[in-house]
Amino acid sequence: MLRTSPGFMADINVTNLVDVVLVLLIIFMITAPMLHSGIEVNLPKTKAATKDLGEGIVVVINKGGKIYLDDRPVSLAKFGSRLSSLKKAKGTGTVYLKADREVQYGLVVDVIGRIKSLGITDLGLVSEPGK
Repeated sequence: MLRTSPGFMADINVTNLVDVVLVLLIIFMITAPMLHSGIEVNLPKTKAATKDLGEGIVVVINKGGKIYLDDRPVSLAKFGSRLSSLKKAKGTGTVYLKADREVQYGLVVDVIGRIKSLGITDLGLVSEPGK
């Protein structure tokens, strides 16, 4: 009996590929809004060149004068101890300060003084690029 070899299959089955792509699309649609979380701050504009934020602790002072450490609210009285414990937990000495342009200057200076009193010398003031 003479056997013929099976021929090559010319059809491509894309059903599995479509299933995987749709699952990934759904996952990205759910997680994308969560990636851009944070406190809304109207940063001052500057002509100075800016660089990307690296690893570090982000301190935010919003328009109402509320202070946040890595998106978690903290009172001014507990700011030093919370920053110190966060510094130890993250293992970094870099702090980025984002303050709304309408925040009182005295509050910003007070926060900077508390940051410096913990021995943190690597402090970055975050601003938006201007015209």
